[in-house]
Amino acid sequence: MKSMKYRLIILCATLIWGSTFVLIKNMTDSISPAWILGIRFTCAAAILAVVFAKRRALYLDRGHVLGGLACGLALFTAYYFQTIGITDTTPGKNAFLTSVYCVIVPFMAWVTTKRHPTRFNLAAAVLCVAGVGFISLSGGSFSLRFGDAMSLAGAVFFALHIVLVAKVSQGRDIYVITMWQFAAVGACSWIAAFAFESAPNWSAISWQTWMSLAYLTIMATTVALLFQNIGQAHLPPASASLLLSTEAVFGTAFSVAVGAEELSAHIVVGFALVFAGILVSEVLPEKLAESRERG
Repeated sequence: MKSMKYRLIILCATLIWGSTFVLIKNMTDSISPAWILGIRFTCAAAILAVVFAKRRALYLDRGHVLGGLACGLALFTAYYFQTIGITDTTPGKNAFLTSVYCVIVPFMAWVTTKRHPTRFNLAAAVLCVAGVGFISLSGGSFSLRFGDAMSLAGAVFFALHIVLVAKVSQGRDIYVITMWQFAAVGACSWIAAFAFESAPNWSAISWQTWMSLAYLTIMATTVALLFQNIGQAHLPPASASLLLSTEAVFGTAFSVAVGAEELSAHIVVGFALVFAGILVSEVLPEKLAESRERG
């Protein structure tokens, strides 16, 4: 039951993220990627520092600072590539290509933890990526362009981030780790913003865009990423990555709900494949183990 709680926490995070793909796509028309990341993560770090002030004795602990900064550097690179990618591709393809990290994580974790990917991990990852592919690419052909390549590069660093969180959170306060992670993403974003991008025309930004940015900051960053880190700290990296890949499924579901996309047979098949992948990874091993014990 305790393990199920952390799985549900991660699914709540992916539900929130699934609602953001169209928002981010629209937002990049008026605010460039690094500026978006700088605002949302700097504010999120400040919010966590205030909310968890009772833990301030750990704020300058060397292990927490270095662990959080390492996770933050990987997360900044992942989000920066992903946000650049979405400016040159569709939200669906961006979601699908990002979800490839669920295939990468078991192998990356193998290097750091020496734990071999199980046959359930591999089968579930294949099912999950195939399902997200049906969902995200059902309306067009697959072709790799600059935005797609950036999305794939982001997937590699999302995988690295998942593995790093699992490693540095052991024996440490995940809330403080997350605060420093947000601070690192914010700092890197401001450097990239001033070095490589032009400042937005603040007076021309609509109130809808500001509301979307507030939602990204509070819900998609402060709440959802904290949920992700809490869940990851208590689950194997391979299981966490598979659950996180449902972000693309929720993204498509939101698009259908608001009328931005029509429900098709391809999408239904995709949902079924992703659900099958989760069952293979999370339910089948336990059922087989119970069967062996009874036998």
